[in-house]
Amino acid sequence: MTRRHLLSTSLLAAASALPGKAIAQASATAAPAFFKLAPLPYAADALEPYIDAQTMTIHHGKHHQTYVTKLNEALATLPTAPKGTPEELHGWLSNLDAVPEKIRTAVRNHGGGHFNHDLFWNSLSPKKSEPTGELAEALGSAFGSKEAAMEEYLDKGGKIFGSGWIWLVFDPKKKAIAMTTTPNQDTPLAAGHVPLLGIDVWEHAYYLKYQNKRADYLKAVAEIINWDVIADRYAKALKS
Repeated sequence: MTRRHLLSTSLLAAASALPGKAIAQASATAAPAFFKLAPLPYAADALEPYIDAQTMTIHHGKHHQTYVTKLNEALATLPTAPKGTPEELHGWLSNLDAVPEKIRTAVRNHGGGHFNHDLFWNSLSPKKSEPTGELAEALGSAFGSKEAAMEEYLDKGGKIFGSGWIWLVFDPKKKAIAMTTTPNQDTPLAAGHVPLLGIDVWEHAYYLKYQNKRADYLKAVAEIINWDVIADRYAKALKS
């Protein structure tokens, strides 16, 4: 073997080892996974034609994952490791003033994004359903009917300026349900409300299929709301 060949072989071996070494170093310094992205409760194409598979894949795997990653990075700076439970995140978002100031914005934005999206995915279903029982009665009391509630949903959702969410919530103080909105990734928890249904109206939730036609997106999502899950959340809210 010539010296030139030996040198060339050595450099190639060293170069091939660099990616693995870089990955190992990156893994060693990566933030702990206090919170993790759960799989979608259905296939990415299960909600078609209302929400297309490409939007679901990007929305869940890219946008939602980024919220989880950024939240974990912020939490990794704390002197004491958090538990990383849904209850813990719920507590932080219910009382943001109690969150350490250096991570408060990250918890509000990225923690809120994680919480909101988890609720959003599970609020939808390819199986058609309708409000029944106590939930149907509550919708009647608050809005007159389920149809009237959906009209308010379309109206409020269409009027959100920029990015945000439209919510069906339970107000413990009034012991009644209501329709509210929040900007960005803010949650109803900060207002003391129990979120029953949350619909994402950020453009990335609908732009690939609906472009600037937010109203069409909102109407489509109304067809795939999992009212059985909403009813279960309402029943638990009444008990608590």
